[in-house]
Amino acid sequence: MRKIFLAVFVSITSCLVLQAQMVHHLTLDESIEIAKEQSLSMQRLQQNLKIAEFNLKIAKNRLKTNVNLSFTLPNYTETIREYEDSTGFSYYAVKQLDYSTQLRITQPLPTDGNVYVTTNLRGLNDYNTDIRSTNFSTRVGFEQPLDAFYGYNSIRTRLKEAELNYEQTSKSLKREELNLIYSVSSSYYNLLSSQRTIDISKSNMERQNEAYEISKNKYEAGLIREVDALQMEVDLAQAQNDYDIAVYSQTSSANAFKELIGLNLADSIALNNEMKYDPIIVDPLKAVQYAKENRLEIREQEIQIELQKLAIKSQKAQGMIKSSINGYFEKAGVSRTDVGDSFFGSSIDKSFSNFRDRPMNYGIGLTISIPILDWGVNRSQVRVQEARLKQNMISKEEIERGIETEVLNLAARINSNLKQLQLLERSATVAEKSFEITLKRYSDGDIDSQSLALERDRLNRAYSTHLSAYISYQLSLADLMRKTFYDFKNDRVIE
Repeated sequence: MRKIFLAVFVSITSCLVLQAQMVHHLTLDESIEIAKEQSLSMQRLQQNLKIAEFNLKIAKNRLKTNVNLSFTLPNYTETIREYEDSTGFSYYAVKQLDYSTQLRITQPLPTDGNVYVTTNLRGLNDYNTDIRSTNFSTRVGFEQPLDAFYGYNSIRTRLKEAELNYEQTSKSLKREELNLIYSVSSSYYNLLSSQRTIDISKSNMERQNEAYEISKNKYEAGLIREVDALQMEVDLAQAQNDYDIAVYSQTSSANAFKELIGLNLADSIALNNEMKYDPIIVDPLKAVQYAKENRLEIREQEIQIELQKLAIKSQKAQGMIKSSINGYFEKAGVSRTDVGDSFFGSSIDKSFSNFRDRPMNYGIGLTISIPILDWGVNRSQVRVQEARLKQNMISKEEIERGIETEVLNLAARINSNLKQLQLLERSATVAEKSFEITLKRYSDGDIDSQSLALERDRLNRAYSTHLSAYISYQLSLADLMRKTFYDFKNDRVIE
């Protein structure tokens, strides 16, 4: 029984260990998709987008009909109140039971006004006088600020601000997504560089070991000096040390990469990258065009300009004549009965009867407010807002120039990196052939160990510079994509 339990325990433990230590074979695109799903920064920005989306929904729904129903069920008061007349102060006891309900339907208007309907039913029992009073009324009215037609419309302004904020948040999310793509690409190629450096160091160590064996045999045969054989031994130790450093560096890069994209640090990663690339010639004018059309910094300044124009309009409205018109039609019915002589339903019936018999109530009013003298305060405040608008326009022009210069330089660097990469690719191939010939000549005794070491260093530099050029080229393309919102690899706009 104990053996069975032990076997089951070992099996479960092995499964857990294998599960915890998964091996991920990743391409760059797969790494980016994992990061998009598991990155905490992207999750936070997605919540910002939801907030802006709800704020936009709120602003739009402000134009829809609102219905509110309220109740007082009941409100009992027993207290002392003060009364003042020409003879002085006097006090009287209050003992009342108040119950009421109100239904209000409001329809906001795009003109900053509203139309409303209210229905009220209120009952009041006064136990000091034993009187029950009931009031039932319905009112249809409207309220309209006239300066909304020629001055400032607050409801339209709030809607416009919400739309601009939503647009800005959407673009911020896309910009951060492209920044994340660049960060993942940078970390991916850094890890690739570490893994390729291990390959280079391992190949170098194997070549150096082969050269050491040759020198050892030649020394034992008396064909070379002892110092040459010792130098080969030192070079082999240095190659071994370089390999150990590359392994450590790769472990550090792998942990940073796993942390960035959200993988378990216990997992292993193998990058599926054969260092292939498609030669891409970037049109600088095309890159600048897409950057100006899509860069959030430019749109942010345009949004600030639009908001500042709204602020100027609002400030100007402060110095304008303000006016509003309101009116209503109302029917009301009341009843007064003894508290002990009737119940509440009967009192309501009497108020309904009175409601039908009473004539219609109505009212209409026009209010005008005229600013006469403020010693130029509002005019100066308008000038301040206009100066801020000019600042925003200048900032927009500065940003456009900066982006144009940045993208032109980046496009030129990409085209230069491509030429350098192609050149170093051929250089690495030549260095490989040259080292093979040099190693054969050293084996034949035509050259000394110093010449072999120089050729070996040349080959290592060729590998390293080619790797560095490849990574610089790929990262430059990723950088251009986030700065233009255009994927030059696949020739498509980033939506």
